[in-house]
Amino acid sequence: MSSTESLPSVMPGDPSWWFEEALRHEGHRSASPPLVGELRVDVVIVGGGFTGLWTAVQLKARAPHLSVALLEASLCGSGASGKNGGKVSGYWSALPSLVKSIGADAALAVARAGTRAQDGIRAFAKTGGRDLWWREGPSIKISAAPAQDKKIAAYVSEARRLGVSDSVQALSAQEIAGRVRSPVFRGGVMFTEGATVHPARLARALRTAAIEAGVQVFEHTPMVQLERGSPNRLTTPQGQVIAKEVVLATNAQLASDPQIRAHVSVFSSYVVMSNPAPEKLQELGWLGDEGLSDLRMFIHYFRKTADGRILMGSGSGPISYAGNANAVSLTQDAGSAARAERGLYRLFPSFQSVGLAKAWGGAIEVSSDRLPFFKTFPNTRVHYACGFSGHGVNPTYIAGQCLASLVLNQKDEWSSLPFCTRSLPNLPPDPFRTVGGRLVRWGIINCEEAEEQQRQIPLIARAAAKLPELLGMKIGTR
Repeated sequence: MSSTESLPSVMPGDPSWWFEEALRHEGHRSASPPLVGELRVDVVIVGGGFTGLWTAVQLKARAPHLSVALLEASLCGSGASGKNGGKVSGYWSALPSLVKSIGADAALAVARAGTRAQDGIRAFAKTGGRDLWWREGPSIKISAAPAQDKKIAAYVSEARRLGVSDSVQALSAQEIAGRVRSPVFRGGVMFTEGATVHPARLARALRTAAIEAGVQVFEHTPMVQLERGSPNRLTTPQGQVIAKEVVLATNAQLASDPQIRAHVSVFSSYVVMSNPAPEKLQELGWLGDEGLSDLRMFIHYFRKTADGRILMGSGSGPISYAGNANAVSLTQDAGSAARAERGLYRLFPSFQSVGLAKAWGGAIEVSSDRLPFFKTFPNTRVHYACGFSGHGVNPTYIAGQCLASLVLNQKDEWSSLPFCTRSLPNLPPDPFRTVGGRLVRWGIINCEEAEEQQRQIPLIARAAAKLPELLGMKIGTR
């Protein structure tokens, strides 16, 4: 760290504020016991986050006769699912980049699947007396610097060209200020499909729903080894599972698999959570439940909470070498937490007097075309979901539906989506991928900070940020 000014006021650490609060809300119920001995089931799911839990719940809903077990290395919801920002929205805001990557028809199919997912998550959150802090509100992308202004028109024009102009609306600076005031907000685009949720409470509620549906959940049970075959055999520290079908829902950990490594890079995202200050939110005029982000590439994403806090995230964390999802830099990088904190105080200066309750970071696996992929390893009955790119809650519901269809060999509206059917471009091999990715990251961070400060961008930073575009890549392009 070059100076104390680069240090955050609260150092990042685990668990997230969300997860701590969710356990308090539960009353610190005891964990499910670890697996001991041999277990034979039809399906075993590895990973107790959103993807694994949605898959478990959906499998039991479609095929109640199936025996299903779920293994979680720690506690369900303690990983990426309990660390994210809790913004729930589909893919209408991603149409311009999706069209470039997979074409117009496939992009629209993805966006419509996101709408079905939004409906499904809403239905779960609002039934059974669950208090998941579900709040309906639009998703808004905001220009917070002159260089970001030009991006607004692209969203509106692409939606109009595709015949879905009702999915997006341009907002003037005055219209933005009518929702939330900031000295740097210049205008934006609003997508009507959106909500916010308490992500860790959602994950824990899914755990309860899975158990109630008959899923055997084993916490503190990491998978040590997987022997693929007929059947498959999973080894854990104190036992083993024998199953015909395996679902791997372990997020960035999948980047270590040779067949996946070519298609993903492991980045990180950092979050700060303010102390509660509902009176400050009132002063900002922030009365709705919008989920917001700026129009940087390494975005600031932010939302308020039910108890009057602001969460601010920055998707600019370090890149791990060779897809190592356990790198210390992914969870303990002070500089990345400091960028999230600076983003909070730049956008909402009045919160500087409020201070922070918590800061944390986590790995995100970014696919080579920036869209998740849900597939089956060739010649096996081992299925997986990967490449979520930090997009939040909505895609994990889609993953659960798609994985359930793959397990059940169902050719339906889920398994026919581009998430399951498309081919992915390869990324450069290491060390070129990591070294090049770190150079590009450095360039983009410097470009975007210069743009926000309205100063000249250093030539070397501009050149570094241009590399992915010059190489024809779909990841890392501004």
